[in-house]
Amino acid sequence: MRQSPAAGTGKRENDVAFLTMAPTLSHYLVLGAILFAISMAGIFLNRKNVIILLMAIELMLLAVNMNFIAFSSFLNDMAGQVFVFFILTVAAAESAIGLAILVLLFRNVGSIDVEDLDALRG
Repeated sequence: MRQSPAAGTGKRENDVAFLTMAPTLSHYLVLGAILFAISMAGIFLNRKNVIILLMAIELMLLAVNMNFIAFSSFLNDMAGQVFVFFILTVAAAESAIGLAILVLLFRNVGSIDVEDLDALRG
């Protein structure tokens, strides 16, 4: 029986470590860039529905938050995570106020299309 050249050299541990490689900073930055690009496409491709526009803006904020957390973890600094906490708080308030405005808009106009917002000019 023939043994492989890696027998007894610890090569097997290196293979397992390679297969369970932890994501690096560039992985998180690429994912954040992809999420940001999807949100930009959502804003430019859909200009009629206000709910989808708000969801695209929220996705954009989450992409920025992912970059803050990635850099915070990479630099061992808690400032990025504190910024994320405040951004999420403001985003939650923005969502609540935006949805309340949409409910009032739907009651007054009868639709939530962006093109129907011209009727609100005084």
